[in-house]
Amino acid sequence: MEIYTVTVATGTSEYSGTNNYIFMTLVGEKGESERTLLDNPGLDFCRGAVDTYKVTSHLPLGSLLLVRLEKKRYWVEDNWFCRYVTVEPPGGDKVLTFPCYRWLVGDIKVEIREGIAKTLRDDSLPQLLAHRKTELQERQKTYRWSTWAPGIPRCIDAKTEADLPQDVRFENEKRSDFEHSLNYALLELSLKSTAPFFTVSLLELSLKKLAIRFGKSWNDLDDFKRIFWKLRIYTIYVFFDSEYCMKNWKEDWFFGYQCLNGTNPRMIQRCTKLPKNFSVTANMVQSSMAPRTNLDKELQAGNIYLLDYAIMDGIPTNTINGKPQYIAAPFCLLYQHPDEGLIPIAIQLEQTPGLDTPIFLPKDPPLAWVLAKMWVRHSEFQVFQLLSHLLRTHLVVEVVCVATLRQLPVVHPIYKLLAPHLRYTLEINCRGRTQLLSANVILHVCVKVVSTGGDGLLILAQREYKVLTYRSLQPHNDFPDRGVSQLPNYFYREHSLMLWEAIHSFVSGMLSLYYQSDQDVQEDLELQAWIRDISQEGLANKLSTREELSTLLAVAIFTSTAQHAATNNGQFDWCAWIPNTPCTMRQPPPTDKDAVTMEMIMATLPDVSQSCVQMAITWHLGRTQPDAIALGQYTEEHFTEGRAKELIDKFRTELKEIEDSILRQNEGLDLQYLILLPSRIENSITI
Repeated sequence: MEIYTVTVATGTSEYSGTNNYIFMTLVGEKGESERTLLDNPGLDFCRGAVDTYKVTSHLPLGSLLLVRLEKKRYWVEDNWFCRYVTVEPPGGDKVLTFPCYRWLVGDIKVEIREGIAKTLRDDSLPQLLAHRKTELQERQKTYRWSTWAPGIPRCIDAKTEADLPQDVRFENEKRSDFEHSLNYALLELSLKSTAPFFTVSLLELSLKKLAIRFGKSWNDLDDFKRIFWKLRIYTIYVFFDSEYCMKNWKEDWFFGYQCLNGTNPRMIQRCTKLPKNFSVTANMVQSSMAPRTNLDKELQAGNIYLLDYAIMDGIPTNTINGKPQYIAAPFCLLYQHPDEGLIPIAIQLEQTPGLDTPIFLPKDPPLAWVLAKMWVRHSEFQVFQLLSHLLRTHLVVEVVCVATLRQLPVVHPIYKLLAPHLRYTLEINCRGRTQLLSANVILHVCVKVVSTGGDGLLILAQREYKVLTYRSLQPHNDFPDRGVSQLPNYFYREHSLMLWEAIHSFVSGMLSLYYQSDQDVQEDLELQAWIRDISQEGLANKLSTREELSTLLAVAIFTSTAQHAATNNGQFDWCAWIPNTPCTMRQPPPTDKDAVTMEMIMATLPDVSQSCVQMAITWHLGRTQPDAIALGQYTEEHFTEGRAKELIDKFRTELKEIEDSILRQNEGLDLQYLILLPSRIENSITI
């Protein structure tokens, strides 16, 4: 008789344990063990437990292939999360680890493989080939493609997060925190009487009441301080002192700094020739130039940069509480001044020049220049939230996530490599579609407070998706393509490139363990099916070499970690002071520079209720997540082989070096850029 010692680890999150029956069968090359009841129901498999048992077999099993787990109901249904199983064969042979990391829901039987990563060519036994095939067939039934709206990336087929399989849902702690934090923010903004509990229906009602109760302008800019202080003190940590933004937001150098290191640092591009429809002249901006130079010389020297919001032109605007909102499609010309840094020197608020489209200049009346910059920052809010944040990170990564779940078995090295970077992404995207963006629910931010809400947001996303290129998702190409490789104090660029190189090197090293040649990539049928799924969404046109595969994987990991952090994590810092990044504008862009008054500015900026919701939402989305897992930290050990673990340790060391370098760079700076500290970047898109 053969006796095997098995250890079973239960998950550590709330409700991971079970009081149901758990059975185990060991499957080997030569047969199967006895079907063994592992516990006394209700006593073992508690949350965080690591329990040890004996499993017997009357005959030798040979090499172990699979561990079969069965869960059967005992009194009441009780789901169970299994982390892993280890098996020590008779005679003290090497202990084998079988990673699981999945929920067993209902009366269910699952078979898990030993943890060494294997491509399809590495398996020859009929049992293992059949297991791979069956696993993918089941997952393709569970994870189906759907189209949320035409002209944007496809998504998971789930009307709400409740339709998702348990394995991709939030853990209970995450769910509770997410569902209460927005209500908490509104309560802190003195809206207690209108938002007593966080349920969709009550919060919808509360937002209706907000529009009635407030719906009026602030009296002056200082009035925004009434809500500014409320949530700032409850932030776990901020990436810089948001009070700094409140004090400096009018300064031209601060405006320029945000183009480089704010929530949308990918917009700025070098300008070598003025657009024909931007009617600025050299004489207009001469007073902004350094001595003994002019616009033509600075264009040739590479010191002139441009923000062009042409994508906003003609977008339908929102109507909030019966009142139309307004947008602009600005040009903003910036100059890298030798003494003052990057500063704006001319703004045109529409794409079509004319008598009613003046060029705003720093020498104009101060209120006119401030309002023009507000309009640019307002366009920035629309672009960063919907395009840079939602489309270029959340929706792009969802394509990778669904393709991975459909086409790669758990034992595949690419599945193991990507799994930590897909955590919670499907649920947060489902919640975004149903709770924040859908035109049929009153709760949405876009419908209630954003000027491009409703049809406008979809048209804007469709326009961006048409021009989104796979190349632009690669930092080492994006910065040269935009002509910004030499811009000083572009910390986002410097830190992004460091992280990209570390991620790409890590991925290349891991691939070298499992693919010895380009032919290996081409002949991996599971991998090629995965590539086809992703390529159909426009993220890669060709992929047949190890280097091309390394780049695609680096794009997926960089986008789900560093790029998402760059656009998401600092939004409360930059948007807490509403005049700096207004979510909507309630009056049309000014046509007469001399007619701008403070009354006009206050009538244009978000009203009281809109300001409160903007601040609550950016705090809700940008704050540190309580169960965050940092980049490079893998709480689930999918890889069990020593060489893979060595590469993971090396990757962590490189990330620590990057962290130390960033901290040294920020020493003594009044305005620090810490958003891309590896310790503050999540391993996946979870918010």
